[in-house]
Amino acid sequence: MEAIAAANWILLSGALLVLAGIASSLLATRFGAPLLLVFLAIGMLLGEDGPGGLAFDDFQLTYVLGSLALAIILFDGGLRTQAARMAGALGPAAMLATLGVLLTAGLVALAAIPLLGLEPLQALLLGSIIASTDAAAVFFLLRSNGLHLHRRVGSTLEIESGSNDPAAVFLTLMLTALIASDNAVTATQLLVQLLQAVLVGTLGGVLGGRTIAWALNRFELPSGLHPVLTVAGAVSVFGVTSVAGGSGFLAVYLAGLVVANRPVRAYANVLSVQDAATWLAQGMMFLVLGLLVTPSKLLVVLVPALGIALFLMLVARPVATVLCLAPFGFRRNEAAFISWVGLRGAVGVFLASVPKLVGLPNADLYFNVAFVVVLASLLIQGWTLAPAAHRLGVALPRRDAPTRRIELDLPGQLHYEMVGYRVAPDCAALRGVGLPSWARGALVVRDGQVLTPEQAGALRAEDYAYLLAPPGHVAKLDWLFVERSEGLEAERELFGSFTFDGSVVLRDIADYYGMLLPESVAGRTAAELFAERYEGAPQVGDRIAVGTAILMVRELEDERVTQVGLKFGSAALNLIADAAPQVGRPSIRQRLRRWRPRRR
Repeated sequence: MEAIAAANWILLSGALLVLAGIASSLLATRFGAPLLLVFLAIGMLLGEDGPGGLAFDDFQLTYVLGSLALAIILFDGGLRTQAARMAGALGPAAMLATLGVLLTAGLVALAAIPLLGLEPLQALLLGSIIASTDAAAVFFLLRSNGLHLHRRVGSTLEIESGSNDPAAVFLTLMLTALIASDNAVTATQLLVQLLQAVLVGTLGGVLGGRTIAWALNRFELPSGLHPVLTVAGAVSVFGVTSVAGGSGFLAVYLAGLVVANRPVRAYANVLSVQDAATWLAQGMMFLVLGLLVTPSKLLVVLVPALGIALFLMLVARPVATVLCLAPFGFRRNEAAFISWVGLRGAVGVFLASVPKLVGLPNADLYFNVAFVVVLASLLIQGWTLAPAAHRLGVALPRRDAPTRRIELDLPGQLHYEMVGYRVAPDCAALRGVGLPSWARGALVVRDGQVLTPEQAGALRAEDYAYLLAPPGHVAKLDWLFVERSEGLEAERELFGSFTFDGSVVLRDIADYYGMLLPESVAGRTAAELFAERYEGAPQVGDRIAVGTAILMVRELEDERVTQVGLKFGSAALNLIADAAPQVGRPSIRQRLRRWRPRRR
């Protein structure tokens, strides 16, 4: 009976922890705190030095749970990366994920030798443990802050954070084996292990992703099992690849990438359940890590560990980032932001458990220093992520549409899904803005009756419109159904007071309004500029600074910019005031109206 009672208490405690995490997420969102810190704090409160008094030091279980959680998180990162977003970002991300990890580890080692009194090989092991950015922290904080970054910056960060863990894992395991064997492992053996890890991991990821996609499309499963199949398949890819001697972390990320870029059944359901699985995985990792740490032991290494954390944030990561991005033409503000988003998270503390498992000398030191570095990174970099993005000018002024979207999977159909919206009063769909060519109406629910598009005719306020659209394009329909009263202020802030057609040559705009334009863009249209800058897939709210003004995408048709907003800075307004129109000459506002196209 005591065993049954203990099991019940364990189940109750687990449920209460999940509920506490959900409640704390609301608090964290309100105050802008990184939610991952909340889970870490809960673990520390329950731990040995906290009110809970729970002594937990099972590093074997920690490694198993950490591997499972990291596999789910990396798969989720790959699952949300579209191939179109990788254009222009794959090269710099690969450089950061490989050479960047090596440079960061080496630079941190240089600081760890004098600060902690470690030998060079031991210092390099510490540098490898905290060298990689954490996919969980990066993905979560970017989404929770609602940041929309310039396409190449955002894609580089996401691909790097999802793919640099294999390099850090390999370095950590290699150096751990080297120290444990007293340098008995040769350089040739290490190189063979590296090649095997990369090649087998790549092969396992591609084959595993194809297998998961094939299984989703091949088997008629009961409702709700497709997401379960996907998560179990991802963990299986990780396990099989690791047993075969490859990098399971690389494989599971590539598997998600393959599934994301193939037509699969129930994709919306898979993403929805994956959100919950990733959230639980993140919470579990940080909760366990909070249980493992003993705050009283952190005080012994607090000062040198903070020194290493600051060196990592202000020197090692920026130097490695600048060197890796130099060949790819990133601007200084973009490179600065990428270096600042070198967030450390649970991966670093997870890797610090490897020396503990092997029983290396200074294993406690590695773990405690890694924990302080992660805590400092989340507090400093995590809390300043959004302000840094806006300060450095890499955040797009794009606001997510305040509308709820219903997505329905269509059995037997892989290229379309059904999406439903409530037609808000005075939304764009009611003001004459038509559907894109890739979407078509399916049915309309009006006053409790189900009507075909032909029977319904023009949409009315409070209708429920159901459309067919490709899965990757669904989010682009949201702006059609936003209530105008909710977006007027944001519209003025985003697009300015003036509008012109996207096909107008920018030199004509400059001549009329006294704008200073570089010759390289003066002869081009705004539509051409946006198509080049955003790899052929601009979205409403994307912007480009041109001379003394800012151009913003206002309307799209078939993914081509048709209307552009024009917003002037203070310098541009002074130039326009100096070039006031002569008597009898049309005013600026009148000229702008000439370019405003008639709505269909």
